[in-house]
Amino acid sequence: MVRLKSDTEIQTLSAAGTLLAEILELGATYAVAGNTTQMIEDAIAQAMKDRGVKPLFQGHQGYPAVSCISCNDEIVHGMPSADRSIAEGDIVGIDAGLWLDDLCVDGAITVPVGVVATEAERLLQVTQEALKRGIAVAHVGNTVGDIGHAVQTYVESQNMAVIRGLVGHGVGYSLWEQPQVPNYGVAGTGHVLEHGLVIAIEPMVSLGSYEIETCEDGWTIVTADGSLAAQFEHSIAITRDGPLILTASS
Repeated sequence: MVRLKSDTEIQTLSAAGTLLAEILELGATYAVAGNTTQMIEDAIAQAMKDRGVKPLFQGHQGYPAVSCISCNDEIVHGMPSADRSIAEGDIVGIDAGLWLDDLCVDGAITVPVGVVATEAERLLQVTQEALKRGIAVAHVGNTVGDIGHAVQTYVESQNMAVIRGLVGHGVGYSLWEQPQVPNYGVAGTGHVLEHGLVIAIEPMVSLGSYEIETCEDGWTIVTADGSLAAQFEHSIAITRDGPLILTASS
């Protein structure tokens, strides 16, 4: 069931999103060569504590951490570890969410570590642009198919692949709500966007195949062919005045 949010709830979600954007940016400052992914996790956990907000991911379906830190061929759900060191040239995805006044937001960024390969830099640019294009068509009366079509056609025009086994989703009252928001699809199909709908749009893009595998830890999802992957995600509200990015920096 799709549950629309009130204008007052959207204001709270916007405040939560501003905090999350700050926390993700802080986490990114720890994505440097020689650090571990656990150090990013610890910084994010402390930042949430300092701001008086609760982590969204920790405890969800048994997930033990506050954030997901995914490197290189890891698409999403990378579990932070003190044994996982970050190296020059890596790309690091940082995904987190938080609760504020019983409402939640979800967001993600992928950042380069030092100087990265040209193809990795281009992957980040294309994935971020795909997110912008998906948000640009998120207007009242359009559909989730319009969002997926905008993301897919752009990504594939750049000779990259949209991950198909993972999708965006509704958010606000819980981490995963209806409707699902695939990053591929046919324009004009699927759930119709209404004022008050809050969704997470999260293009996940690979330099190679869109096929995926889950690692032995039961959480980390990687590209089946070992190719680099990136993710960018915003929680947005559909409003009569157009899409409102809730997780934007202030």
